[in-house]
Amino acid sequence: MPAAAAPTFPTAAGPDGHWRLPGLPNLHSHAFQRAMAGLAERQSDPQDSFWTWRELMYRFAGRVDPDSQYAIATQLYAEMLEAGYTSVCEFHYLHHAPDGQPYADPAAMSHSLIAAARDTGIRLTLLPVLYMSGGFDGRPLGERQRRFGHSLEAYLALLQSLRAQESATLKVGVAFHSLRAVPPPALSAVLQAIGDAPMPIHIHVAEQVGEVQDCLALRGARPVEWLLANAPVDARWTLVHATHLEPAEVQGIARSGATVAICPTTEANLGDGLFPLRDYLQAGGHWGIGSDSHVSVSPVEELRWLEYGQRLVTRRRNIAVSADQPSTGALLYAQALAGGRRACGQGSDAAADTVVLDGQAPALAGARPADLLDRVVFGGNRPLVRETHVAGQRVVADGRHRDGEAIAARYRRTLADLLA
Repeated sequence: MPAAAAPTFPTAAGPDGHWRLPGLPNLHSHAFQRAMAGLAERQSDPQDSFWTWRELMYRFAGRVDPDSQYAIATQLYAEMLEAGYTSVCEFHYLHHAPDGQPYADPAAMSHSLIAAARDTGIRLTLLPVLYMSGGFDGRPLGERQRRFGHSLEAYLALLQSLRAQESATLKVGVAFHSLRAVPPPALSAVLQAIGDAPMPIHIHVAEQVGEVQDCLALRGARPVEWLLANAPVDARWTLVHATHLEPAEVQGIARSGATVAICPTTEANLGDGLFPLRDYLQAGGHWGIGSDSHVSVSPVEELRWLEYGQRLVTRRRNIAVSADQPSTGALLYAQALAGGRRACGQGSDAAADTVVLDGQAPALAGARPADLLDRVVFGGNRPLVRETHVAGQRVVADGRHRDGEAIAARYRRTLADLLA
C-alpha cells in the first residue's frame, strides 16, 4: 500500500514577501510537565529510565493545583502558538487534590486548562483521562497516583459536564491512560457510553518495553495486538507513542484508520525507543506529532528528529519520502498536518488557522515553493514564525504572543513557588 496521501496547501509568498502555511496540531500534551523541563537530567540511578523519571514527575505533580496549572498552561500554550502550533490535544490526568479528594468543583483542573487555552487563543481538544489501576494485574493506585483516579461513574459525569462546554475552539474527547491503567470492562463501558459520537479517543500504548512484557505475561498479547483485537479501533482513535510494534501491528493500525501520535523529543528524552516510521508510511498509516512532556516546544524539532532517528538506525538519508513526494520536509509537514487534524476532531474551520513565516529570515533566503518546507524543517534553529492566526484572531505578532510578557511574569512567580 502506498504512503498516506499528503494534502496540498499554499506555500507561495504573499505580497508582503512572507510565507503562509497552515498551523500544525500538537497531538499530545501534559501541560504541567512543561515546568519540569530540565529538572530531571541528573542521574538518580545507574539504570535511569522512564520509570525513575516517573517518580520525579509524581513528586512534582503533587504540588500543582488549578492556579499553578493555569499559569503553566498559559505559558506553554503561548510558546506553542509562537512556534507554529495552532491546536493542542491535552491528555489531562491531573484531576484531584494531592490527597486524591476531588476539589469542590470536580472539574476545577479541567477548567484551568480550558481557561488557559481560551486566554492564549489556541484551539484545545481536551482529553480527560480515565485512570483506575496501577498495573495490568489490577493493583490499586499508589498514593501518588490517587489524584489521577476516577470511578467509572465519576469519570462519565466529568465527561458529560465538559462536553456541555464545547465551542468553536474547544472539543472534548476521551482518553484512556493506558491498558495497564484501565481494566477491560471499564474500557468497554466507556466506549458503550459514548456510542458512535464523533469524539476523539486517545490512549498511551506500547511506549515502554516493560509495558509490552507485562501485557504479554498477563493478557497473552502485545498491547497494540490486544487493543486491535478487543476494541473497535477506527478513525476516531489516536494511539500515543505505539513505539514497540511487530510488523503485523504496524499493518493493523494502518488498516484500522487510527492515527499514531509520535513524540520524538520526549521519546528520546525518556529513552523510549524509535517508532518504525518507514514501515508505517509504506502501510499507508496516519500520524501526527506531539510535544508530550515539553522538553521541546517546537514542531520543527519534532519533525526533524522523527526523520533523523530513522536515518541513524538505517544509516540512510531522506527516509520520509514517497514516490510522488521526494521532499522530506514537505511530506513530514503535510502528513503531520493531515493526521493531526484527524486526531484533534476539530471542526473544518480549523483549516483556516495559519502561521506566517518571516520571508526576510536568512534561512529562507531565495526559498521557492519546492524547497520551502525542507528549509523550514532542516534549515536551522532560529524561529521563523512571524505571526499566528487562530479562529480569525492574530495571537502572535512579530514572533511574540500578544500577552507574552504578562504570561511569562505569572509563570516565573508560579515556578518560584513550586520549586521553593
